[in-house]
Amino acid sequence: MTKHTIGTREEWLAARIELNEAEKELTRRSDALARRRQELPWVRIDKTYRFETDVGSASLAELFRGRSQLLVYHFMFGPDYTAGCMSCSSIADGFDGIAVHLENHDVALWAVSRAPLPKLQAYKQRMGWTFPWASSAGSDFNFDFNVAFTAAQQREGIVEYNYRRAGHAMDITPAPEAVVQFAAASGTDAPTYSLDRPGLSAFVREDGAVYHTYSTFARGLDGLWGMYQWLDRAPKGRNETGPWFRRHDEYGKP
Repeated sequence: MTKHTIGTREEWLAARIELNEAEKELTRRSDALARRRQELPWVRIDKTYRFETDVGSASLAELFRGRSQLLVYHFMFGPDYTAGCMSCSSIADGFDGIAVHLENHDVALWAVSRAPLPKLQAYKQRMGWTFPWASSAGSDFNFDFNVAFTAAQQREGIVEYNYRRAGHAMDITPAPEAVVQFAAASGTDAPTYSLDRPGLSAFVREDGAVYHTYSTFARGLDGLWGMYQWLDRAPKGRNETGPWFRRHDEYGKP
C-alpha cells in the first residue's frame, strides 16, 4: 500500500497552485542568474591551442566555424580510457537534437576530450552521434580550463576543480564505489579516470579576438542532463541510491 499522501482533486489543485508560485520564482531566479553569467568580464585568450578534428587540425578560433559564440562540453574521455565516461555519454545523447538550433542562432557546439581522435571517432560511431568532437591531445587546453590534472597534482592533493580544492568525490582516497564503477566502465582505474573531469566552457569571438566568458562544472551541468530534467518531474523523482544508468546501447545487457 502506498505511503504517499492521497487527496481529493481540490486538495491537489490547491497544493499545485502553491507549488506553481514557487516554480515561477525559481524561473525568475534562473533568468536573473543567466543575466549574471552574461555580465561576467571577458578574458582574452592569447595562448595558441590546437585541436584535431574530423577535417584536420584547427585552432580555437576555427572551432567557431564562422559564428561569434562557442560552447565547449569538456567530455571525460582521457587518453587511457577505452570508452567515454557514462555520465558524459548520457549528457551527450542530447547534443545532436540541439546542435542544429544553436548553429542557426550564432552558436557553435563542440565536445572536446584528451583522448586521441581515432578513439573519439570510433566511440562516436558506436554511439551514433553526429555533433562535432575534437581531440585536445598534446594541448594544454583541458589543463588550462581546469578539467584535466596531472598525476603529481593528484598525489599531492592540489587538484582544484569546481573552484575549490579537494571538494569532489573523485578527490577522495580511497575512491568511492561509484567512482570505481564509472572508471571500470571506461576501461580504467579510479585514479586514472579522475585525472579528467566534466565541464562546460563558453567563448566569444569579437574583432578577431577570442575571449573566455564562462565555465561550469559538476552539478553546474545538471541543466544539460536531459533525462534528469524529466525525472525531476516524474512521480518518484530521481529515485537513485547509486549508479543506475548505462550507455544507451548497453541497456538489457548483463
